[in-house]
Amino acid sequence: MNPSWARVQLARHPKRPHSLDYINKIVEGFQELHGDRHYADDAAIVGGFGFLAGRPVMIIGQQKGRDTKQKLIRNFGMPKPEGYRKALRLMRLADKFRRPILTLLDTPGAYPGIDAEERGQAEAIALNLREMARLQVPVIAIVIGEGGSGGALGLGVANRVYMMENSVYSVISPESCAAIIYRDASHAAKAAEALRLTPDDLLKLGLIDGIIPEPGGGAQDDPDGASVALAAAATHALDELSQMDGPALAAHRYDKFRQMGSFFSE
Repeated sequence: MNPSWARVQLARHPKRPHSLDYINKIVEGFQELHGDRHYADDAAIVGGFGFLAGRPVMIIGQQKGRDTKQKLIRNFGMPKPEGYRKALRLMRLADKFRRPILTLLDTPGAYPGIDAEERGQAEAIALNLREMARLQVPVIAIVIGEGGSGGALGLGVANRVYMMENSVYSVISPESCAAIIYRDASHAAKAAEALRLTPDDLLKLGLIDGIIPEPGGGAQDDPDGASVALAAAATHALDELSQMDGPALAAHRYDKFRQMGSFFSE
């Protein structure tokens, strides 16, 4: 098994901590907020106010289910438009009250069903990208499992982007890539290597700002240790970003993403 495919398998491990697992361990006084004020509440995205190391924050995460019932309720971690609109509502609320934002990315991708398309899936994600770029508070995004395409990026426009050591972040899943490129989804392991979706690859490409180490064997073997590492990285980032005012934070975020993929200089 090549290292990239092994990383994909770890990112999808059934016992890997999900967003609510981390929230329950690192956030005190978490008050979950619901609904997008337009259509419904999407259980694939959770969010609310709480305290991280004594600092008030807004934390928003993509939530997968653990058992069959929860997987169905959470739609396997695939948000619909109302999920992204809920997240945007919460981010605007955080911006209004000057609270930093922490997002946890863990989705195979945005839900591609016809009902989601009818309610404006692409528009909802695009609006999040634009509005996140304008926020006047610190924004930190951490990929804790699967960072799947625009479904993850809809919560990922941040001043600091980190990945857990055994997470992946890619424009497409290895299986879908293999089905398109090789006309055979069974070549997913080969596609995973070509996609360069591991934290090491993305750090070299300048697409993320750091890698959060996991306990030996992976976060699923020691959720407490993984939570401590995640909280430490987020707290350190908040300490650094708190030195910048609102316009500087928005400008920093804009410049950061404008430079991605540019490997040439005059």
